[in-house]
Amino acid sequence: MRVLVVEDEKRLAETLRWGLEADGYAVDVANDGPDGLELAMSNEYQVIILDIMLPRMNGYRVCAELRAQGITAPILMLTAKNGEYDEAEALDTGADDFLSKPFSYVVLTARLRALIRRGRTGGSSVLTFGDLAVDQAKHTVVRDGQPVALTTKEFAVLECLLRHGGNVVTKREILDEVWDMAYQGDPNIVEVYVSALRRKVDAPFGRRTIATVRGVGYRMVSDV
Repeated sequence: MRVLVVEDEKRLAETLRWGLEADGYAVDVANDGPDGLELAMSNEYQVIILDIMLPRMNGYRVCAELRAQGITAPILMLTAKNGEYDEAEALDTGADDFLSKPFSYVVLTARLRALIRRGRTGGSSVLTFGDLAVDQAKHTVVRDGQPVALTTKEFAVLECLLRHGGNVVTKREILDEVWDMAYQGDPNIVEVYVSALRRKVDAPFGRRTIATVRGVGYRMVSDV
């Protein structure tokens, strides 16, 4: 799952990047309003964390512009300000939630999980494919009623495949969704994680649901 952090306090931004990546998110960071707006307009994010007091263009304006352009990703606004009027303005410009600094990282991630749940149809954060269920908010995987232990990156790759609902997903698309923009490594790293998923999610259950589309990418297929 890909997250955009727009925060001008670079130490806080990097702390959030480190924590969220450890929790399995792919994270891009912008340190001012125009850069954040450009990233949000150019990429698909499942959640945007947006500070209000930003250089060059404040978070209210960024949020309002994103909504005006039809960007529907959930937005969690951060601010050092306090008070009901600031919260009201954040929500009125299109934000989905509001969190005042200083905040607990535990609370922030709980808010993100809530936004993810609300962003799914019917309020569910669970992606299903046959007897496979992936809970995006809880970061759990269950197949045929049995829990499956995955690393954070394996989980993110599986989540990406499931979100595309049986359509072909290219290596480039997986890299864009699971790794951040700074990744410059070998794109064949995707093959390593797909192989690991097959060993953990398919093979123990006698399934072959993660299919290779030669020369293109991967897709989920029914195996009954």
